[in-house]
Amino acid sequence: MDAIMAAPVITIIFIVLIWLFKCLNILREYERAVVFRLGRVLQKPKGPGIVLILWPIDKIVQVSLRVLTWEIPPQDIITRDNVSLQVNAVVYFRVVDPTRAIVEVENYRFAIEQAAQTGLRMVLGEVELDDLLSQREKLNVRLQEILDEQTEPWGVKVTQVQVKQVDLPQEMQRAIAAQAEAERERRAKIIAAEGEFQASAKLAEAAAVLNREPMAITLRYLQTLIEIGVEKNTTIVFPLPLDLLAAMGLKFNAGALPGASVPSPEPSPEPSTR
Repeated sequence: MDAIMAAPVITIIFIVLIWLFKCLNILREYERAVVFRLGRVLQKPKGPGIVLILWPIDKIVQVSLRVLTWEIPPQDIITRDNVSLQVNAVVYFRVVDPTRAIVEVENYRFAIEQAAQTGLRMVLGEVELDDLLSQREKLNVRLQEILDEQTEPWGVKVTQVQVKQVDLPQEMQRAIAAQAEAERERRAKIIAAEGEFQASAKLAEAAAVLNREPMAITLRYLQTLIEIGVEKNTTIVFPLPLDLLAAMGLKFNAGALPGASVPSPEPSPEPSTR
């Protein structure tokens, strides 16, 4: 008799335990629960920690608040200057309003993926290839602003968008490489010309100094002679200034003996007359 009476009690306790298990929910720090009571959503999300609901009257949908990452598959893009290429990007987003993320859109992640693909083709199709390669930061900011504006009614915040890779055709890669090589040669020639110009300016200044101080060039000759002597050369060509040679010639002429007669040429024989 006691066993027959204990069976319903055990069954009731078992059912109560199952009901409590269904009513008790534990959410992590980064999770929130959107509670629906008889089909109507409660305004304030629950969590984190222990969340009690009245099962089966209440239904909950768990939402993660962590930053999610999604890589946009390569998209066929035609730039403003009619260059066909493939571009992929990475989108970072997070849920800021769990209630709107569940109520306003059926699948907020799928909706963001579609919006990201459309926005990528739209934004990159309005720029030229050079801008796409050199101004990625500006394009990333613009993409982020467009997606953030679209996802704001869904309670989702797009934190960052980055263009990851740009695949160019082979002929376009060769053209860009040739352009870069020509640009490097142009810069090298400009740098060499500027160096020659600066060197010629310094040489002109040195020539002006030597012109004002004639002895300076003699000292320079002596210094050059010392440098040549260190190399143990057998033949030394030492230039002398013309002014020095002229002065030596004047002294040589002045040192000639006074009164020295210079032999005159013999007179030619007079012609005979007959």
